[in-house]
Amino acid sequence: MRHTLTPGDDTLHGHFSVDFPPVLTIDPGDTVIYRTLDCWWSAGPYPGGYNGDRPRVPQRQPDHGHALIGPVAVRGARAGQTLEVRVDAITPGTWGTTVAGGWPSGFNERYGVEHDQVVHSWELDPVAMTGRNQHGHTIALRPFMGVLGMPPAEPGRHSTTPPRPHGGNLDCKDLTAGSTLLLPIPVDGALFSVGDGHAAQGDGEIGGTAIECPMEEVTLTFDVRDDFPITGPVARTPDAWLTLGVGASLDDATFMALNSMLTLLQRSHGVSRADAAALASVAVDVRVTQIVNETVGAHAVLRDDALRFPG
Repeated sequence: MRHTLTPGDDTLHGHFSVDFPPVLTIDPGDTVIYRTLDCWWSAGPYPGGYNGDRPRVPQRQPDHGHALIGPVAVRGARAGQTLEVRVDAITPGTWGTTVAGGWPSGFNERYGVEHDQVVHSWELDPVAMTGRNQHGHTIALRPFMGVLGMPPAEPGRHSTTPPRPHGGNLDCKDLTAGSTLLLPIPVDGALFSVGDGHAAQGDGEIGGTAIECPMEEVTLTFDVRDDFPITGPVARTPDAWLTLGVGASLDDATFMALNSMLTLLQRSHGVSRADAAALASVAVDVRVTQIVNETVGAHAVLRDDALRFPG
């Protein structure tokens, strides 16, 4: 069955919380088609780019984080199972914004731009899949959703900023249409939310924002799995396996990602832990997912053409 969710009083929220009732309950195998706002809850593009006075939808409150749509409950999903989220299609809107510098942060201070803000306002062409800013710079679009995840099991409201083992603000640019994200389910029903559309982003998201944009269509198909236990995010792209790690440092995030990759190699190919480490050392790439969300992210990548097994 196919369902549709659009931004509104009942669907928009700016925190993760197990206390939020689901706006939709679906069966495993169902598809949900979303329309989403940009991360700043914008009602439309601001003529001069981003600033604190840009037009916002009335649902935004000052304490809200990213504009999320949901939560969606999956019937029969239980904590400890694995949620499978297949990204079937993503179509960006016709505008987006990138902001760099101008606020105090560890990375802006290191760049020397904490007092110097620039705003790039992008015109997006969803057909040609290109974006052009006011300076004439052009970039190929590769849209994906920055936030895909579920709330922590603890009651109360939780920030949308940091990524967590059960998803959230992962900001992984490989989660484009054709990919599948697997997440450990932290709460019964799953209570999945999505938002923070990115038209394009580099690994690391080093300035703190991507091309932040609304999405005209985000089509996701959900399933629940008992045969693929995981402790953190795992993704399948058309040509690779990804294991994602999050942590207070890149070391912590990297070792979380690599531990998941070694487990994946053991499970998929029946090798020992030590053999998995040896094979990963010659066939697996480690990449920085993002360094700007309080909790940083790294991911390990095993391309399909990187390693062949006997038989």
